[in-house]
Amino acid sequence: MITTKPDSRPLLGMLWMLLTGFCFVAVTALVKYLGDDLPAAQQAFLRYLLGLVFLIPMWPALRAARISRQAITVFGARGFIHALGVILWFYAMTQIPLAEVTAMNYLSPIYVTLGAALFLGEKLALRRIMAVLVAFLGALIILRPGLREVSSGHIAMIGTAIFFAGSYLMAKRMSGQVSASVVVAMLSLTVTICLAPFAYAVWVPPTGAQLLGLLAVAAFATAGHYTMTLAFAAAPVTVTQPVTFLQLVWAVALGALVFAEPVDLFVVLGGMVIMASVLFITWREAMLRKQERRAVPAP
Repeated sequence: MITTKPDSRPLLGMLWMLLTGFCFVAVTALVKYLGDDLPAAQQAFLRYLLGLVFLIPMWPALRAARISRQAITVFGARGFIHALGVILWFYAMTQIPLAEVTAMNYLSPIYVTLGAALFLGEKLALRRIMAVLVAFLGALIILRPGLREVSSGHIAMIGTAIFFAGSYLMAKRMSGQVSASVVVAMLSLTVTICLAPFAYAVWVPPTGAQLLGLLAVAAFATAGHYTMTLAFAAAPVTVTQPVTFLQLVWAVALGALVFAEPVDLFVVLGGMVIMASVLFITWREAMLRKQERRAVPAP
């Protein structure tokens, strides 16, 4: 019987990643639509609190998991770092256009590359260094310091990318110790707990429409992470990663058509430069893994 290998369905992987992009753009659009009537910390808390309902299918795996005290400490630290990133992201959404949020979010993989070299002992080759520098050039094209005002929203997005990178590095550390479902569930639980005091400090009674909107945000975010997992299972990252650039195209179009945000060609150009850097790093890592597999002698 002939079976299809997980990495042999590039078209399916691209379609799943295309759907992932729709889900994540829907998240940003909904948060943008909700505006700043609710404080950013409270919006973030309610999004994660309402999203806990989507963890119900993971509950058996979470109960059966044997999590050490050290792992709980790491999960707690990751939840706190991720919570700070989420608060900054929600704040940035109310301050700068959709396209700028989306473009600057591409910096997270660059910070992951730097963090892996600094904290996980991974080699930072010259090619990686050049790719990182190109990505920062893309960020400068977007921000254009000295040519325009760099707002608090831009600074918040830089912080978001750094905090999310730290969260991803911790997830990479824990992925070899517990299942993926446990990693996802623990993130949702710890982020909700860590966001609670921030939300309590600025609490404003939400309306039914706001709660419904944040539930939709949680649903689209959960669906996006799920379809992204399916995309990675169906095709190599080098195939699926280029599709993520379409998120910037959709964000530009949505911002212009729905929120009357002017199209900034510098943001598009900067986003393309950052994405090119991310694609190069992704492609290079895939080539290195392929070479390593070839170097391992057959049993």
